[in-house]
Amino acid sequence: MSKSVSSNFSLKGRVVFFATGNVNKFNEARRILGSQGIAVGMLKLKGDEIQSESLQEIAEKSVQNAYKRSRLPIFVEDAGLFLDALSGFPGPYAAYVYKTIHNSGILKLMQGEKNRKATFQSIISYCDDQNTIDPVSFYGESKGEITTKERIEQGKSGFGFDPIFQPEGSIRTFAEMTIEEKNGYSHRANAIRKFAEWYKKQ
Repeated sequence: MSKSVSSNFSLKGRVVFFATGNVNKFNEARRILGSQGIAVGMLKLKGDEIQSESLQEIAEKSVQNAYKRSRLPIFVEDAGLFLDALSGFPGPYAAYVYKTIHNSGILKLMQGEKNRKATFQSIISYCDDQNTIDPVSFYGESKGEITTKERIEQGKSGFGFDPIFQPEGSIRTFAEMTIEEKNGYSHRANAIRKFAEWYKKQ
């Protein structure tokens, strides 16, 4: 047994690592995993992300790459924003679209559109020494609508498309919520809770 695999066994069940450069995502995950008794560390691993129409395929390839580089029990998260009026655009390309046209660009594309229904989807994919070939993945979603303008409340936790996404059952956007409030609605939180339930049984 190699030293790296032995280290992996000693960590499994006590701490897991989140491969992300987004501290906001990490903070949301840490609140949920911490409440489940799972310690989580943030690991910045910049790697090539495949182009695919499938969030799960993107996440699983990414986590396999992250595990090969770290040899640690690790997970990644990939998310997409799917707008009904735009035939599911930007979907899995949400991160690229946000960097390119930002929220103002989405609002411009949606200008005058009556159907503002949208769905945030999230895939959490986990990999360790036992799951290198077939990562374990968990799906979460949040249905809602795109607002007509950005809505942000100072001191709250919003980032990315959060200022223009209002989940079902709320009068506020994600960017008008605290982390705890957002975790009650968000796609990412739903997927992370499923992962936590599975991880505790391993």
